[in-house]
Amino acid sequence: MADTEQDENRTDPKAERTAAKLARRIETFAAAHGGAEGQVAYLGERGSRIVLVGADGDWGDLVAPSQPIAEQAVAKAGITVHESFDGEFAAKVRTGPYEWTRMAGIQVGGPRNA
Repeated sequence: MADTEQDENRTDPKAERTAAKLARRIETFAAAHGGAEGQVAYLGERGSRIVLVGADGDWGDLVAPSQPIAEQAVAKAGITVHESFDGEFAAKVRTGPYEWTRMAGIQVGGPRNA
């Protein structure tokens, strides 16, 4: 039983490095946008998506190879993490012409995406 407990407490150095790298990118985004909040969404086998929303309304995202690595990265970065991307959190996102063209342009008669 002692061997099993020891294996469970062991950390994967590669996962630690990946989480630290993602945390630095999150911190860089937060510094450039007056702070940041995030949400982690499970993508399945591809990993997890970390959606970031800056205090200025700009947004971006990162993909982590797994849910635990994504959660570790946002914890290391020290940002507020939301359970879902809705309500007040979603309302903080500022969209521009690019987003409207890409996400809604075709549906509402806008220019076709190239």
